[in-house]
Amino acid sequence: MCRHMDVTEDDAARRAARSGDTRLHAATSSTPDVVIVASGPGPAVDVPDGATVVAADGGLDRARALGLDVDVVIGDLDSVSPESLAAAEAGGARVARHPVAKDATDLELALDEALELGARRALVVASDGGRLDHLLASLLLLASDRYAAVRLDALVGDALVHVIRGERALAGRVGETLTLLAVGAPADGVTTTGLEYPLAGETLVPGSTRGVSNVFVQAEVVVRVSSGALIAIRPRDGEGGRSC
Repeated sequence: MCRHMDVTEDDAARRAARSGDTRLHAATSSTPDVVIVASGPGPAVDVPDGATVVAADGGLDRARALGLDVDVVIGDLDSVSPESLAAAEAGGARVARHPVAKDATDLELALDEALELGARRALVVASDGGRLDHLLASLLLLASDRYAAVRLDALVGDALVHVIRGERALAGRVGETLTLLAVGAPADGVTTTGLEYPLAGETLVPGSTRGVSNVFVQAEVVVRVSSGALIAIRPRDGEGGRSC
């Protein structure tokens, strides 16, 4: 399939951040119970209100820049600024400090915290910069079977990411790119409606590019999976060119 293809912490910047990317509201049908903010820079985003906010270590700095009231700070706290940590503690946030020598990333600890909080829907706000190994590990982590009971979405830099098990409807715009990737094991019985290159009961296997660069031809796309898990990636499309 081929197709066309920092914020500061003053009040003005926080207002600007809150008026940013609103695609998530259109793309998903429900408000998250938990919002997890990971460390690293990223664009302005419009984070839904009303959720419990968990900051993964240095994600506290970005959460503050986005104007979010953080409920839990978790991680080894080696990348968060002392000022942000002090402000969070003064505001009543619970701080769950872990040793630097640990067996899980701060994002994994935050996702486990979301499970402990009983989340059914969670949104991860993350950066697409920094180390490639961290980025790849984070995307794979989202589709872990451990979080199968949670409907997970993510804003990774400019891209929207959805974990799909069973059936999901995704609202978007005609011409938008959608890539479907199997994670961990083959995804069987993959069927789509609303895409230029429809899939009908197909199997997508990890390591295959079969699901790369599909295209919305309707305002709503439905993806069904009989077994296994997919990550659906929706990059913010640029102008011109074609890519395979």
